[in-house]
Amino acid sequence: MSNPHHAALLAKAATLVDALPYMQRYAGATFVVKYGGHAMGDPEKARDFAEDVVLLKAVGINPVVVHGGGPQIGAMLKTMGVESSFVDGLRVTDKATADVAEMVLCGAINKEIVGWVAKAGGRAMGISGKDGGMVTARKVQRTRKDPGSLIEEVVDLGFVGEPETIDISVIETISSAGMIPVIAPIASGVDGSTYNVNADTMAGAIAAALGASRLFLLTDVTGVLDKQGNLLTDLTPADIAGLKADGTISGGMIPKLETCIHAVEAGCEAAVVLDGRVSHAMLLEIFTQEGAGTLIRAA
Repeated sequence: MSNPHHAALLAKAATLVDALPYMQRYAGATFVVKYGGHAMGDPEKARDFAEDVVLLKAVGINPVVVHGGGPQIGAMLKTMGVESSFVDGLRVTDKATADVAEMVLCGAINKEIVGWVAKAGGRAMGISGKDGGMVTARKVQRTRKDPGSLIEEVVDLGFVGEPETIDISVIETISSAGMIPVIAPIASGVDGSTYNVNADTMAGAIAAALGASRLFLLTDVTGVLDKQGNLLTDLTPADIAGLKADGTISGGMIPKLETCIHAVEAGCEAAVVLDGRVSHAMLLEIFTQEGAGTLIRAA
């Protein structure tokens, strides 16, 4: 009679052997991971995420984490009695809101992630785009049509920025020292102002600047689905344009996919939209033939 314990050990060994070609393929590669959504608020999922990035570092991959924190910022603004609104998914950010965003992102959230990595046996350094002049931001410009006159008008989003230049030397210094950079999406403008940057946008720009092998956007959905609800595993920018045109993708998925397209067209090898609610989803995507999300490559 076979020993169940021995069979379980053999299954673990087989899993490691199956993963070996992928470990060899990605040794020395850089992965940029946007971490946010519901996974951030769940201690069990946070532990799983930290274990994943520590394991990636241990097998010779260089993970770079960029985190969000929209819900936490919203909760703090509510506590402090500061009103906030959104335009096209971007938070309109006055000086008071910018100060709260910097406090929450660079303080509580950033250091909590660093702590989770430490608990998983890794070493992380928490920074923001302001540190070392890593990211210089420009003010985001948005226009919208007035519902009555249909005349396009400029919308002032306040201190909302997008990356203009990125100095990757800070990230490379941290990674080469054996640590995992954990980056808050706050940056300085050329005018010295502090700008709140969308975390997806920040992650995409950093992945492009680093020439990363992968950009992972951990989300609250399975990935990109077709009209029958089936997961689409491989897409090109042309495929995405078609899916937008026929209404298959809409809403918040569109800016995420646009971020992926910008990243792969600017130097990142591939981007993946992945369900951050699934334990160890990144490992399933990287180290198995089937994968676990939607992969986007330049045509």
